[in-house]
Amino acid sequence: MAFYVPKQMRNGKWFPFSVQVDQPFTTDQLADRLADISTVSRADVWAVLKNLPGVMADMMAQGRSVRLEGLGTFRYTINAEKQGVDTPEEVSDKQIVAVRVRYTPETRRPNQKGPVTRALVDDDLRWVRYDGQPVEDEEDTGTDDTGTGEDDGDHQLG
Repeated sequence: MAFYVPKQMRNGKWFPFSVQVDQPFTTDQLADRLADISTVSRADVWAVLKNLPGVMADMMAQGRSVRLEGLGTFRYTINAEKQGVDTPEEVSDKQIVAVRVRYTPETRRPNQKGPVTRALVDDDLRWVRYDGQPVEDEEDTGTDDTGTGEDDGDHQLG
């Protein structure tokens, strides 16, 4: 289950706003879960996960993107100085002020007429209003708590 809180936007309207509760899962916890559902040991999974960022950085430094099947694609983007230059010949790496990694989630299409969904979004994801208290998993009550607010998904409580 995923959690949301009500949030009032600048237009005065209220929308559901996704929140992360508690602390993020750690690499150790991810390694444990992957080891539990595979034939690979926890130590092997952990070693691969710890080395993944460096290997991906090396690959992207070669000017290519990295696609992890079922997850998505990672690639470098750059931010340049606010003032540009007057000619193409003046453009140089000295104008680059920041390098970022852009992640594009993989999408899946259940059928040609159906909606496009993100690979990391479960088809049966259930949203529950979070009021600061632990929530027990319960059957769907039939109420519709959906809304049309937009959310960047980067909010954590707890």
